[in-house]
Amino acid sequence: MKHFQKGFFFLRFKIFGFVFKYFNVAFFRCMGMKIGKDSYFMNTFVTWPHQVIIGNNCNLEHNIYFKFDGIWSEGPSIILKDNIFIGSSCEFNIRRKIIIGNNTLIGSGSRFIDHDHGIELGQLIGSQLCPEKEIKIGDDVWIGCNVIILKGVTIGDGAVIAAGAVLNKSVLENEIWGGVPAKKIGVRSK
Repeated sequence: MKHFQKGFFFLRFKIFGFVFKYFNVAFFRCMGMKIGKDSYFMNTFVTWPHQVIIGNNCNLEHNIYFKFDGIWSEGPSIILKDNIFIGSSCEFNIRRKIIIGNNTLIGSGSRFIDHDHGIELGQLIGSQLCPEKEIKIGDDVWIGCNVIILKGVTIGDGAVIAAGAVLNKSVLENEIWGGVPAKKIGVRSK
């Protein structure tokens, strides 16, 4: 009897999760988010849904935070193309724009921040203008867990960013980068 109860609870939990995924997608579509076919997510936080586009066949784990922090923007500022995986607890803190290419994998806990604070002496840091520059991530990129990608970074197709890296420079195609601050540590080969 005990195994039956556990099995029934598990089945009930799976059905609830399945229904909640569809409800979540429908809710965000009503709020203005563009979501492609076969893309689902749960427990996602979005400040401005109309600023987000999620392509087809994307798998977003729980506790992902899409924070559009800008005042004005032409069109969506957070663009995920097709076949993207994003691990749990990732944050997109965007003022300008981020574009993530097809077939990209992003590990849990990664952060993307496309702006900075001014640090001029004689003024409060919080009241200074914040430099902003968009982030571009190519196709077939693998970003490990707990990576931080800062403003103005472009990552070429096929690149790999090692877990825990802090990336403040652009990466060419098929390069492997890691460390704090991140630097080139290899190149993908056949």
